[in-house]
Amino acid sequence: MRVLGLISGTSHDGIDSAVVDWSLSGGTLTGVVEHTGEEPYEPGLRARIVAALPPNRVDMGEVCALDTLIGQAFAEAAGHAPRADLICSHGQTLFHWVEDGRVRGTLQLGQPAWIAERTGLPVVSDVRARDVAAGGQGAPLVSYLDLLLMAGLPGRSGALNLGGIANLTVREPALAYDTGPACALIDAAAPPYDEDGALGAAGTVNESLLAELLAEPYYAKEPPKSTGKELFAPGYVKADLPLPDLVATLTALTAETVAAEIRRHRLDTVVVSGGGVRNPTLMGMLRARVPGARLVTSDELGVPAGAKEAIAFSLFGWLTAHGLPATVPSCTGATGARVLGTLTPGSDPLTLPAPLAEAPIAIRFA
Repeated sequence: MRVLGLISGTSHDGIDSAVVDWSLSGGTLTGVVEHTGEEPYEPGLRARIVAALPPNRVDMGEVCALDTLIGQAFAEAAGHAPRADLICSHGQTLFHWVEDGRVRGTLQLGQPAWIAERTGLPVVSDVRARDVAAGGQGAPLVSYLDLLLMAGLPGRSGALNLGGIANLTVREPALAYDTGPACALIDAAAPPYDEDGALGAAGTVNESLLAELLAEPYYAKEPPKSTGKELFAPGYVKADLPLPDLVATLTALTAETVAAEIRRHRLDTVVVSGGGVRNPTLMGMLRARVPGARLVTSDELGVPAGAKEAIAFSLFGWLTAHGLPATVPSCTGATGARVLGTLTPGSDPLTLPAPLAEAPIAIRFA
């Protein structure tokens, strides 16, 4: 089954896509990645998304407009991708409601009817809500893919995604959580991002500001936990520093908070993905803080680092279509594993494969 995965992450800069042809044999799920792509948001739409993010306030008219406009943008991205049998769309997170460490709700916009209308294909969407309803954090869902991907690695291994927010999956014991900001604060200081880590490399880390930022209570909370731009908003850091020094300090914040968790779990190998992989200053700071760990990109395991989350949502679509859960309760904190998402029919009558009794125990990419 070919499944198109679509996602716009917490950097809210565009839509990542991946078409994967999935086949199951003897408990091993094989994925052939046939397409990956990235389509930037139209500048006006991106500006409206940024204006709607916390701590800003918007009315329901703007929520309705964004749900439509983001849905149309996702529909266009789907229309530009190779033909698939099913689409799984994450949409765009606008709010992740956390109170006292518990996730009360999560809101992803991007009306799937526009995607179904544009492509004629059925669409799985609203993927995080079921895990939240089961008492989970709704994140990081990518832990399901991470654990399968790391199954054959030697020693203690983890998978790290450096998007707007950083999340870490640990294989033994199986757990996953958001460690804090990855590129979110860096991007906010030097929009749209610090290309090639040039600003961070040119600056000097301000140790007093770094120490102040490291006192953020979120870092001391025990997993499962999740966060987003509701906490690490563009106005989170207020400092009168030269821009290169500010960016260097924020880059060091990400490196130190991630490294602390790698050291905590005594990881030997860490599989890294996400946009932060393309920031050599960030990766250099991270390597310097975890000299005992081997950092490899997910490309080495057959998963393009910039498309891993889109590939993960392709996988979630395949699992949902076959009636299989796509969550790991020890990673999200839910009371049990759940089949994810809601289904919007395409132009033909909705026909799903026969449900599978057992989930894959291994994954490989050909």
